[in-house]
Amino acid sequence: SKKLINSVESCVDEALEGLVIVNPGLRVLQGHRVVVRHDIEDVIKEGKVTLLCGGGSGHEPAHAGYIGSGMLSAAVAGAVFTSPPPSSILAALRTISKPGAAGSLIIVKNYTGDRLNFGLAAERAKADRLKVNMVVVGEDCALTSSDKTAGRRGLCGTVLIHKICGALAEEGKSLEEIHQVASNAAKNMGTIGVSLTPCSLPGAGPSFELKSDEMELGLGIHGEAGVKRTKLLSAKEVVKMMLDHMTNPQTSTHLDLKKGDRVACMINNLGGTSVLEISIIAKEAIQQLESRGVVVERAYSGSFMTSLEMAGVSITLLHLDETIKRCLDAGTTAPGWSVPLLPVGISTRETPGVMPYSQEDVVAKSTDAVQVPKETADMLYEMIKLSMERLIAAETELNTLDKESGDGDCGSTLARGAKAILQSLGSKDNPSLPVGVPANLALSLARIVEDSMGGSSGALYSLFLTSASQCLQSSVTPNDWVRALLNGNSTAMRYGRAEPGDRTMIDSLVAAGTTLSEKISSCTPVQALEASVKAAESAAQATASMKAKAGRASYVSAERLKSPDPGAVSVTYWMRAILEVLQKQG
Repeated sequence: SKKLINSVESCVDEALEGLVIVNPGLRVLQGHRVVVRHDIEDVIKEGKVTLLCGGGSGHEPAHAGYIGSGMLSAAVAGAVFTSPPPSSILAALRTISKPGAAGSLIIVKNYTGDRLNFGLAAERAKADRLKVNMVVVGEDCALTSSDKTAGRRGLCGTVLIHKICGALAEEGKSLEEIHQVASNAAKNMGTIGVSLTPCSLPGAGPSFELKSDEMELGLGIHGEAGVKRTKLLSAKEVVKMMLDHMTNPQTSTHLDLKKGDRVACMINNLGGTSVLEISIIAKEAIQQLESRGVVVERAYSGSFMTSLEMAGVSITLLHLDETIKRCLDAGTTAPGWSVPLLPVGISTRETPGVMPYSQEDVVAKSTDAVQVPKETADMLYEMIKLSMERLIAAETELNTLDKESGDGDCGSTLARGAKAILQSLGSKDNPSLPVGVPANLALSLARIVEDSMGGSSGALYSLFLTSASQCLQSSVTPNDWVRALLNGNSTAMRYGRAEPGDRTMIDSLVAAGTTLSEKISSCTPVQALEASVKAAESAAQATASMKAKAGRASYVSAERLKSPDPGAVSVTYWMRAILEVLQKQG
């Protein structure tokens, strides 16, 4: 399997080194795969209980990522998915505790190797006159049999026990008190996982096989078999299946959960699941719990206890009381613990509603913008109508051109914007867009194409029109229209980073703007626009022989680009439509 490591033999040691290099408040214990708080001597002198956890590597950030004030004092790492040796565990205990000190609590996941090795080290530590106790966490809700087995596996809920014990230790509670609270919390907690892919140990292949359309419910964090395999389901269906199994009273390992119960919910990434998917699972889990009448007062989402690169997720539910909530809310410096963002002064999570937003009317307004006479407004109406009709008619042609250099949707994108504009235009006698106020009209068109077209085309045309509107605020002369075109071009070039010669819509727009600027002072507006449109059309045709330097076409081999750029061609369609309306007006 592919792994970014230097060697199989050194990967665990180098991972621990990387952790402490990034987090200098931690230290690696010489000669052992043990990470300890740098200020452990101060903690012991303060008379606080110290906390130790550990297990096989591959579950990061568990366990060393939870070392810090308010959580663990030290963690012991074994080889990947292998329990650490008693000698290293004992070395850790001797480092975080002294004879006559407040004592140390070992937090162990319920796996045979961990129980044996940590238990052996604990007994040796007691022989050294160290005060030690141990809590074993086994909150797996996957098992359905009541037969005697190795017991419920310890899963991601162990991290919540770290947090609870760490907060109590920071408060100065005794070893006996912390052990009692932790034991009770572990009994009032459940976890269920689902896997979409296997994981693979460094230097080895996949630990098991799952078909591309399969998923498995109830796997352990080492790839141990789950309770059933099913076809791949939607996130909503997966979460329902997980919650149903976790709370099924017919199974011996279920978690009692009823309406009105208050819980903490932890959504855990098993290692290879995208953040996008985890957020969807979190939404589904909390919403489905709330639909069952369960009050989710605390929620956590992220990678807390992984299984290397396994794609999957686990859900942990913990019944809450005031002590548990206080402990979960307490501060910690542990780098692996992520804190959800809550409103200032609020500690209890509630599903928020959406923030109110009043959608502004599509007709953007500038109160001091100049108005034009009725005949000019009517002409602008006709220009918009005909221009948009021409773009809609050219959809197939533009899509065909775009298949050569893009994804073949340029015509559809422009047609979508054109249809939205026509839908908002209204009738000539009662227009819905402010055709009588050109500055506001440009802003309105900018809003429409921004919302309806999407992609870079929508953004560029919106920038073009928004910038153009600034030149039409106080007067609307032929020279103002020229300045509007030039200003729009400049803005589109600045943000789009395309220039003339790059084989984009800018080639047509700049050719039109340059020609219009040159002709407007020596010709009639109609003659100037005629020359401008011809220049745009020539520039559009010239793009057929250009090497693309911007947009998607820049990623396409020049040998494949034999036709004009569709964006440049589209400019000529709406410009010629404007010219035709102006010519009719004489």
